[in-house]
Amino acid sequence: MVYLDHAATTPMHPAVIEEMTQVMTDSFGNPSSIHQYGRSGQAKLEDARQVIADSMQVKPHEIIFNSGGTESDNTALIETALAKQGQGKHIITTAVEHPAVLNTVKYLEQIGFEVTYLPVDEKGQLAVDKVKKALRDDTILVSVMMANNETGNLFPIAEIGELLRDHPAVFHTDAVQSYGKIAVHPNELLVDLLSVSAHKFNGPKGVGFLYKRDDISLPSFLHGGEQEEKRRAGTQNLAAICAMAKAIELLPAKTQDNNQEKYQEFSTKLLDDLAAQGIEYHLNGDSNNKLTHVLNLQFPGISNDLMLMHLDLKGFAISTGSACTAGNVEPSHVLEAMYGQGSTAINESVRISFGYGNTQEEIDRFAQTIIDIVQRLKKKH
Repeated sequence: MVYLDHAATTPMHPAVIEEMTQVMTDSFGNPSSIHQYGRSGQAKLEDARQVIADSMQVKPHEIIFNSGGTESDNTALIETALAKQGQGKHIITTAVEHPAVLNTVKYLEQIGFEVTYLPVDEKGQLAVDKVKKALRDDTILVSVMMANNETGNLFPIAEIGELLRDHPAVFHTDAVQSYGKIAVHPNELLVDLLSVSAHKFNGPKGVGFLYKRDDISLPSFLHGGEQEEKRRAGTQNLAAICAMAKAIELLPAKTQDNNQEKYQEFSTKLLDDLAAQGIEYHLNGDSNNKLTHVLNLQFPGISNDLMLMHLDLKGFAISTGSACTAGNVEPSHVLEAMYGQGSTAINESVRISFGYGNTQEEIDRFAQTIIDIVQRLKKKH
């Protein structure tokens, strides 16, 4: 079976599994305990925090370990909204955010906040001008993803950060799809809060972190003990945190650049092979400004469910979009935002995403398999 759904989740790197296993075996102490087992665990926890802080060029204190992207998004949005509601109740986000953001702001709407959902163009891109026009004196929070999980499109985070430099609104970005793929430096991006999940870069599931700029006041989302300097209650998942740090150690800047270059070569060869055989397809997204590991393609006249089923039977795993809507028959809200409700592209598009372990030989076989499936299904029509 060839796995081409790395935007949904990634396989754990063997070295990450080894690290996690070793910590579970040798460092089972609670990092909050004051005996030797606890002190050993605390030392490992802070070493991991330093590794992650260094990767983002931020202070270790600004990293809050938690269960991943969904908790980070919920914490950033709900706690910021509640803390700043005395200054205003207006929130800005986009129509193409991950459900962890969209469903959170919908909850905030239910309890009295007003949300502006910014549109994207047909390439799925967001214009900074749209943010500027939506900004108001009572805007307290702006949340825009760094890269879209369905198209791979990169959004103008640094430009939005610059726009908000002199505005009191807190700026949050969901960097779950970006971190570990490209440079993510919050101080350069001028963001206040940033969400990350380890399972997107060959780390374990159920662990991640929230970057919180030092001068941002954010009450704890979970109430309980005083872990994470009273910023996130609950005993830290030490083995998973250490494994996450190992995963990012394996992805220095040069490796990330090389990976993006390799995935671009995969995409180019795949599309060239399809075109050479006269396969009709349409690229969803902005080919000039995207993460190269995500490729969203429409095959006109072919149901994406049918395409997925045939590919699965042939030993290839891809998806129709966000993994968090897997098993859900709801159409892609991202493609709806790009093309409008009722567009044929919504039910004819698939997401292919490359990652650790994929080879050019696999991509070549994958291309030939798509060619065979499309030609066979077209004949039936």
